[in-house]
Amino acid sequence: MRAHFLQHVPFEGLGSIRPWLESQGAQITSTRFFLGEDLADLQPIDLLIAMGGPMSVGDEAEHPWLKTEKHFLRAAIARGTPVLGVCLGAQLIASALGARVCANPLKEIGWFPVQAVPTAAGSFRFPAQCTVFHWHGDTFELPQRAVRLARSPACENQAFQLNRNVIGLQFHLETTPESARAMIEHCRSELTPGEYVQSEAELKAAPAKLYASINSLMSDVLAYLV
Repeated sequence: MRAHFLQHVPFEGLGSIRPWLESQGAQITSTRFFLGEDLADLQPIDLLIAMGGPMSVGDEAEHPWLKTEKHFLRAAIARGTPVLGVCLGAQLIASALGARVCANPLKEIGWFPVQAVPTAAGSFRFPAQCTVFHWHGDTFELPQRAVRLARSPACENQAFQLNRNVIGLQFHLETTPESARAMIEHCRSELTPGEYVQSEAELKAAPAKLYASINSLMSDVLAYLV
């Protein structure tokens, strides 16, 4: 299996996704847009993962590669390639498929629960409620024919699935203590008081069992897609 990931900033990498891929014997390749790298040939890719980032999907003037990336994601989806989007990655998938992406009424940063939405047989099923790691100010509308998988009081569309091969997650199941510290270091200015914004101390105080829980759930998502 060849897994290719799209990385937008140096501090938002694969996290717990990497050891899962390595355990499957996957060949891991990447396009690091922040280094000006070109997109790969889509043909040999068995799993495509679009990671997060602090930019918005409409920031094409500042980041021209966003437009190219959306075309690439749309082509992969049409081809039937398994595609996973995380936070910005999920927003890019939604935008590539014609859905609106905009500011969410409430910013979500920290450890907050999401609730599963009942779906048709065969769709990925989240636990009825689980606490996950959030870091987002934008949200997406559902692409045409996509189904909502999860919601929260702060954000109606937390996860979606399209057909059997596409899942978008507004939250971060791949987060490790190391990646959480990196996000805090680079995005500390976003930690302004809010109903769903935790303090830096609260973010850093998350116990190991929370990371283990979300990383296990990410493994389930990946196993479902491939």
